[in-house]
Amino acid sequence: MKHARRNLLVAVASTVLVAVLVMAIAERPSPGPVSSVHAGLERIDGGESCAACHGGLFGDMRSACSECHEDVAAQLEAGDGLHGRLDVALVGNCSTCHSEHHGGGFRLVNRLAFAQAGVADPAAFDHHLVGYEMAGKHLELQCVECHAHADDVLLAAGDKRFLGLEQACSSCHEDPHAGRMQLGCVTCHSQDGFATRDVHDHDRWLALDGRHGQLGCRDCHGADDAHALERLPGDRGAARGCADCHEGPHSAPFLANSTPVGERQVDNCARCHAPAQDAFAAATSVMTPALHEATGFALAAPHDAVACAKCHDATLPFTERHPGRDADACAACHADVHDGQFDDGAFSRGEFGARGCLACHDRAAFAPHAFDREHHAHTALPLDGRHAEADCSACHADPAEGAARRFVGTPTRCEQCHDDSHRAAFAGNAARLAAAPRGACAVCHGTAAWRDVEHARFDHGDWTGFVVDGAHGQIDCADCHPALDQPEPDGRSFGRVPAHQDGAAVCTACHGDPHRGIFDRDGRPAEVDGRAGCVRCHDTASFRALLRGFDHGAFTGFQLAGKHGEQPCSACHEPLAVADATGRTWGEAKGRACADCHADPHRQQFERRGATDCARCHKSTTTFAALTFRHNLDSRFPIEEQHQKVACARCHQQEHVDGITFVRYRPLPVQCVDCHGREEGGATSRRRRR
Repeated sequence: MKHARRNLLVAVASTVLVAVLVMAIAERPSPGPVSSVHAGLERIDGGESCAACHGGLFGDMRSACSECHEDVAAQLEAGDGLHGRLDVALVGNCSTCHSEHHGGGFRLVNRLAFAQAGVADPAAFDHHLVGYEMAGKHLELQCVECHAHADDVLLAAGDKRFLGLEQACSSCHEDPHAGRMQLGCVTCHSQDGFATRDVHDHDRWLALDGRHGQLGCRDCHGADDAHALERLPGDRGAARGCADCHEGPHSAPFLANSTPVGERQVDNCARCHAPAQDAFAAATSVMTPALHEATGFALAAPHDAVACAKCHDATLPFTERHPGRDADACAACHADVHDGQFDDGAFSRGEFGARGCLACHDRAAFAPHAFDREHHAHTALPLDGRHAEADCSACHADPAEGAARRFVGTPTRCEQCHDDSHRAAFAGNAARLAAAPRGACAVCHGTAAWRDVEHARFDHGDWTGFVVDGAHGQIDCADCHPALDQPEPDGRSFGRVPAHQDGAAVCTACHGDPHRGIFDRDGRPAEVDGRAGCVRCHDTASFRALLRGFDHGAFTGFQLAGKHGEQPCSACHEPLAVADATGRTWGEAKGRACADCHADPHRQQFERRGATDCARCHKSTTTFAALTFRHNLDSRFPIEEQHQKVACARCHQQEHVDGITFVRYRPLPVQCVDCHGREEGGATSRRRRR
């Protein structure tokens, strides 16, 4: 309580002291007359009411002045305008800049006031201090052209020397647009002149440089479109992208692939094309590898080292220059060195057709090719056996200059590349050979080795007309087709057999003719039951076995009749201990004449011209004793009635010559006297002619 009473006393004392001081000041005489402007104000009372300007007991000059100068008070409150930017010490005491009591004609706004505010030369006042960027034509104006009372010594009541003006253009200039524009004048016009359009903040939406700087406003802001100048609001939202005005030549996939996530495709053009460039396709356009990949064509080796102009001819229209090539479409840029061979057929379909050139060639280099046996398996000639070892050029020969190497249409059948080592021996099977899928040779031969032939695939009788059976079926091929010392030009390495004759195999081509051609002479049977050659009698089971029989008379002219037919062959053809050079194991007959085999009991008495024809008298084939002799016809001595009664032995008696006994048949006397003698003197004499 004690302290509270003490504080109350101090407060009362202070109040009384202040009141006394105020009263003392109020009673103090004015230092001089105030300006005419203030003197005319009723509240100042001709300059006698100090509190009106200096504030009352609890007021100050700033508060007092603010009651009349509301616009200044607003600047101080908002912190803008010239007063709002002044130092705190100045704004607290208005008289620092605007001194008074210098008489009625004193200008309260003078050079000193400007100097205190930091403006050394009022004529060069920087209007940005009051939030107005004055430039261009405005800088050529005198202050009074905008501030009508700038040079007035005394202001009339209600007049403003500098304050009170609006910064809107229309406050000074007539609006030629009649209020149609939603944007302020400064959006399009600069202070250099109304006719000069200068959208100083256009960069917020689009920098007006390059080709854009050469366009008129209406080129982009037509009077009737959605972006008309008349319709543009102050806050225009998102800026238009290139694609909003320009028709994009790029494909939708490229735009989608090249636009970063979260960005608009219409804004994407600037990633390659600078807005300031004079042409859309100017040399300054940037195409990074990443952007090129967005086209679907990654610039991997070897394309990464190729100049753009090599693929994109600048003299062509854009769509032709940039056709949107696929990375795998090699033919879009590279000439087809194969001359269209693979435009159709197996390689234009399926996996190969989808991959195009890359089905055979690597991406990084055209050569060497990557066409291997697996690829070749899709052609009409899979590479197996010896074909897999052959060099490509062996079948796909180096082309003539300017021509394409041939791949499609090259031979795929054996006979088209290989000589016929059989020399058309199988021409009789031409239809079957022609129908063979891999070629005529492949019917029997494989591709690993020419000599490897599956015997089951080769029917010797069907293909050659010579059936390999009997003893022939038990021998090796080389027994008839011996290996050659040197292969023939066509590659054949085994021997040949002579050609067939009249559809029959010539046995003597391999076997010597033990008959020395006797059975092929004129008059001999050329065929027996349709068989010609050796098979007329022999078969392939055994040469010695005549299972088909042998007509001895037809082939030799010597009929085996009677006793001859009862004899074994060996009776006339003695078996040989060793086969001769022709393979014959039976000896030859001594001859067809009886004397060739039988001893001549007549000791060549009936020989004519060196030969004796026994059959003239001994016609029977069963017995030699059966005689067929006509004495009257077959001799020089006809037997008449008397002689027929005489026994043969009376005239044909035995003789012994050189130890041989034989019957004398000739020569014998044929005259009567030779046997009966001659009568001479009653006696008869006889002579025998020997």
